[in-house]
Amino acid sequence: MARKLSENERKTVELMRRHDEGGMDALLLYFAPLIRYVAEPIAGEAEAEDCVQEAALRAWERIDSFDEKKGSFKAWLTAIARNAALDRARKRKRAEAGELEESIPDTAPSAEELLIKKERRQALIKALEKLMPGDRELFYRKYYYMQSTAQIAAELGMTERAVEGRLYRIKKKLAAKLEDIR
Repeated sequence: MARKLSENERKTVELMRRHDEGGMDALLLYFAPLIRYVAEPIAGEAEAEDCVQEAALRAWERIDSFDEKKGSFKAWLTAIARNAALDRARKRKRAEAGELEESIPDTAPSAEELLIKKERRQALIKALEKLMPGDRELFYRKYYYMQSTAQIAAELGMTERAVEGRLYRIKKKLAAKLEDIR
């Protein structure tokens, strides 16, 4: 469902599509706080600024893939920010663990495992779409954006215990909806 872009989104997208450097300036001016908000819980405070830069660069390079008919600019941008933060967190973990020995066997999933994983992902997406918007937001904040329970509670005006209780009930609902796919 297409949503009309805000003035800042429209201006930023237009400039970026023309490869005008003002597009990068607008992106960082209007959307750096959003990118940092998404990246910091995943990559950590020390890496958040690098994630902002990485996500902005990825958005700049991939602006032609943004389709207003498929979703909002902010959703598209937060997905890029999340992936940039996850990539940075993975790199940090690999560096901390050191190089793996070559004698470790390849653990790449088989074609069958990939197909099962894809089917499960599609079923989860359908189940999430059936949740009430508030429950869906809570689920995404905790498990997609990896926000802490304390952060979610503070931003939504709830207690941490209330957040945990709702998440428990949401997971139970999702498990029931996904039971037949296991």
